[in-house]
Amino acid sequence: MIEKKASAHWEGPGKTGKGQVSTETGALQNQAYGVAARFADGKGTNPEEILGAAHAACFTMFFAVSCEKAGIEVSTIDTTATVRLAKEGEGWKIDRIALVMEATVPGLDHARFRELAEGSKKNCPVSKALAAVPEITLDAKLRT
Repeated sequence: MIEKKASAHWEGPGKTGKGQVSTETGALQNQAYGVAARFADGKGTNPEEILGAAHAACFTMFFAVSCEKAGIEVSTIDTTATVRLAKEGEGWKIDRIALVMEATVPGLDHARFRELAEGSKKNCPVSKALAAVPEITLDAKLRT
């Protein structure tokens, strides 16, 4: 079993307060976050951006490992995850995550590429954790 930690610290009221988020590895160390960074052009990060980074990283890593298990050598993979926060009644919800991947995988045909990409979208641990998100899309392109 593997456990990883992240922490958040907050000071002040909800809309005008400020927070910091950190990760156990130090990849994020007291990174500023707050309402302004979520809904406006404020400085810092926000939960959706961090969630998108986690999803893009997990999906990409899962695809690379899936290729390796299949005896396929990957050259490069670039993935973006766009997380949409939509108004729901008086609150908000994440209603869509759009994954866009471009990969250079010499010798891989489009059908097998698509199969591995869709399998990675379905089976990476972060995708599984986000199963409550109503829509997770994948636009996967094989670079030649």
